[in-house]
Amino acid sequence: MPPPRPLHLSPPPPPSHRPRRPRRKRPLLIGAVIAAVGLAAVLPVLAHLDAFSGDGEPLSFDSADRPAPASAPADASVRMPTGPRAEFRTAGTLADGTKIGVTTLHGRKSGFTGKVWVWAPKEYYEDRYRDSAFPVLIALPGGPGYPMNYWMGTDLKLQSTLSDMVTAGRSRPFLVVMPVLNPDADHYYDGSDIPGQPKMGTWMSDDVPDLVKANFRTFTTRDGWAFMGSSSGGFVGLKQVLQHPDRFAAVIASGPDTRPDSPLWRGHEKEMRANDPERLAQRLTARPDAPPVHIEFQIGSEEGGRAALERFVRKYGDGTGPITARLHVIQNGGHNAKSYVQGMREATLEAISKVLRGPAPAAEHQDRAPARRTGP
Repeated sequence: MPPPRPLHLSPPPPPSHRPRRPRRKRPLLIGAVIAAVGLAAVLPVLAHLDAFSGDGEPLSFDSADRPAPASAPADASVRMPTGPRAEFRTAGTLADGTKIGVTTLHGRKSGFTGKVWVWAPKEYYEDRYRDSAFPVLIALPGGPGYPMNYWMGTDLKLQSTLSDMVTAGRSRPFLVVMPVLNPDADHYYDGSDIPGQPKMGTWMSDDVPDLVKANFRTFTTRDGWAFMGSSSGGFVGLKQVLQHPDRFAAVIASGPDTRPDSPLWRGHEKEMRANDPERLAQRLTARPDAPPVHIEFQIGSEEGGRAALERFVRKYGDGTGPITARLHVIQNGGHNAKSYVQGMREATLEAISKVLRGPAPAAEHQDRAPARRTGP
């Protein structure tokens, strides 16, 4: 298997919905709207905007004029779409013409059914990358994370920020996958298989990646898969990477907690400990064959929780073991998605791009491929 292609990147610059999390005094963006006016009032508006209803035009992520591949790709690390194909509908359109699609996923392994939004960057459609895999970034929201994932909204500029950074040579062109985080808006499930509850851990670790593999060109190797999450979604992304380091190589965890605390764990302390990121980190560092894991924490200077993340970095992430962890502080940033996108632009998206694979142009296009800039 050929090594990952080098990416020329400049070095990075030096609640109410979750019980017993006292430092979370402000829910994130859409969560705040729901808290203020009530979910029942918000749902009709979102449905009218096709925010999660999937009532937009049918959407295909394939180029209409592209023939089906005649044979398996020469690069064994490239997985062509395995099928069956999902039915996507348009949920949003960016200024560059790329679209966000939404589908309903019936999870084979978890048994849970929920919405998943996907955005493919413009590079995904380019002929020079027609036989190349693309890295996957599973983006998780804070707040209830149901019935929608707020990262699918173009107002937060996650996708456009990523596009800008790709153009500047500072990011991989990620497929951004945005599943619902919880099965309802009443409880928080810690992205885990809590006994007697919907298996939201399996939904994240198995069903959502399986959907992506079925519909997109992806890498067979773990260095083509990463998580990104804010607040409660940051906790889930952190836990997934530590729990499944053989599948996922990196995470951007923004303003997360590092301990599970859903009240639904009551009576299931053993299972709760098995889903504790700190215990998972301890277990990973004790493995002699542990694969390397890269954690990019970020937190706003105006929010609480910094000391806990600094302690986690010191204890588990100094790089002498399998875990490398860093903390990026967003100056004047708060516990909100806008601040976290700012942090991704400043440092963390570039940092995980350095440890993940990127697409390789077809041989006939390599000499004509535009050079990447080394900085913004």
